[in-house]
Amino acid sequence: MSKSVKNISIASHENMQMDGIQKLGITLGLLGLFIMTLALLNVSFPNKGIWLAGSIVSIFTGIVVYANRTYLNQPEGIKNNGVWHKDFTNKGTWAWMTGIILTSFYIVLYWFPQYLGLNGDGGKSTGIVGFFDPLSYILNGKAASQWFVYGTLYTIAILGLGYKFILKYRHNKYQLVRTLSVMFFQLGFAFLIPEILEKLNPEKAYFAKDLKNMWPLNYYFFNEWHLKNMFEGGNLGMFMLFFGIAMIFIISPILTYFYGKRWYCSWVCGCGGLAETAGDSFRHLSNKTETAWKIERWMIHSVLVFSFVMTIAVIFTFLSNNPEISFITREQFIWGIVAFLIVFTGTLYIFKRKELDTDAVYTMLSLVAIIIISLFINYFSGNQNILFIDSNSLREWYGFAIGAAFSGVVGVGFYPIMGNRVWCRFGCPMAAILGLQQRLFSKFRITTNGGQCISCGNCSTYCEMGIDVRSYAQKGENIVRSSCVGCGICAAVCPRGVLKLENDTPAGRINSNEILLGNDVDLMDLINQK
Repeated sequence: MSKSVKNISIASHENMQMDGIQKLGITLGLLGLFIMTLALLNVSFPNKGIWLAGSIVSIFTGIVVYANRTYLNQPEGIKNNGVWHKDFTNKGTWAWMTGIILTSFYIVLYWFPQYLGLNGDGGKSTGIVGFFDPLSYILNGKAASQWFVYGTLYTIAILGLGYKFILKYRHNKYQLVRTLSVMFFQLGFAFLIPEILEKLNPEKAYFAKDLKNMWPLNYYFFNEWHLKNMFEGGNLGMFMLFFGIAMIFIISPILTYFYGKRWYCSWVCGCGGLAETAGDSFRHLSNKTETAWKIERWMIHSVLVFSFVMTIAVIFTFLSNNPEISFITREQFIWGIVAFLIVFTGTLYIFKRKELDTDAVYTMLSLVAIIIISLFINYFSGNQNILFIDSNSLREWYGFAIGAAFSGVVGVGFYPIMGNRVWCRFGCPMAAILGLQQRLFSKFRITTNGGQCISCGNCSTYCEMGIDVRSYAQKGENIVRSSCVGCGICAAVCPRGVLKLENDTPAGRINSNEILLGNDVDLMDLINQK
């Protein structure tokens, strides 16, 4: 009889082996991906529609079988057991292989779509692009493009792994509703509705039809070709133009004031939806150091400034080249930008400067002064290219460096290495704008009860945005950070109910408290001061 002691702890990494049903689920999912890989390698299928449907069904079935077996036979509650011991979730060999495959896919997608089978001369596509033709003809009446393939795979990932996420967090109502929301907006607003509208308006030139994809995340919204196509797109085009502008200046600020940036970043956004579902297994990999926080602030606001300058340039060029179809002149645009910057910066400095770091104040004032001076110099010199930079070149630089390389290649390809919110944390200009609004004008905060905190560290470990939540909880300090996307995972994994997401009055949101030690303060003096 064996005298070895069996470890029966549910948290033991010795009990993390998959059983036969879990392996079956993974096999089915890989089978679906294998069929698509064969299509990528130009294997000819006699009935592409049937094989395509079979591959998609196989992927979904595999995810459902694996998720059901993993979570439904366990008590309710989040199971993050063994994440630091598994090769896939702790930057091991499988994680690096996955990252390399994802990165390679995005590189090919953006810059070498011919290797996916796309025929750039208008002929019949082959490979995986041609493999998706049957579904594309059903939805939009046209042959598939590499972007249709990408959108389909993106939606499959969010729906399938969203189901897995729901089972994992099924004890938490907030997580259930939030996940169903991102699944609904991805399937309906980002995938089905734009494709169906394209089919109903085949004679119209292309313009973005995703209602939730707004500037600056949709960086080409104000590009000349896109504005022209919306102007010529009939009632639908004009609706998308005015709705897009309303989203930027009216709808988004109002929703952020009441609910924080979570209304978009955690409930609506496709980038956030993929991060929350497909990237959930990697959320603990986000860097929590102060150095990473400093890099984050500089990078994301630099991208925002880049996006802002690029947009000014392309609008100025559009107004210069198309005065007959413009609502305003380029002179009115320049003076409007200057007035907006002066009013916005002045208001921020007068009413909110105490809530900003000194370096943030100086940086903001310096950037605004540089932009205004450059605008005036350029305007009075009569130069056609604002800021003396060719707007087409600026747009191409931004599209390459930010729109493709950062948001796609790095943003998703680095999930298994740097965590699931690399793009949202370090590069998304939409997150930067909403973060500033959340930090300065929103009613949203995460309240803490420091008296019940046991310093387990779950909240900090699973914060995908790299926030050291525990340091706030230990002090009983409200969490008001511009980077917080309000995903609520910190509250969901807290065993003591210390954290709570709230929308209250703006007053008293920021309640920084220094930790008081007995040797550092005279308690009687402190009481007398109170």
